[in-house]
Amino acid sequence: MHAYVASGAAFLFCVLWFDLMFDVQTRNHPGDALPTEVLASISSYYRRVTIEAYPMNRLIALVMVLTVLAIITEIVRNVDHWWIGVVSLAAAVSAIGLARLRTIPNAARLGRAKGSPEAQTALARTIYRDHLVCIAAIAVVLVLQLTAAH
Repeated sequence: MHAYVASGAAFLFCVLWFDLMFDVQTRNHPGDALPTEVLASISSYYRRVTIEAYPMNRLIALVMVLTVLAIITEIVRNVDHWWIGVVSLAAAVSAIGLARLRTIPNAARLGRAKGSPEAQTALARTIYRDHLVCIAAIAVVLVLQLTAAH
């Protein structure tokens, strides 16, 4: 089971890494609004991945579900130390829950590029912070599963 969970977590980690490559543009521009070219870069990326990538963007949701199911199976089958499964589940569900409830809807809104530059900037910065939390949580899952597999 560790291989399945680790594979799902690695996939999600890579998706987050790609998102962060655009999100980091928010760091270098303090102030109320990001420069127009930065907002355009970030919003066009999120338009492509949240709106225009259908049906391929559904693969990410499928991997999220399968990863959680694999962790639950690991816990039910008592595959390893109980705490590895429980901590993995808590980390995965927190990251996936945050993504599903806030980050993805915000990314879709930003991808539509509507609203004031200040409102779009607030969305971009929130997405960036969310992705930092998510990548840290998914990294916990990945490290736990890889170390437990040995």
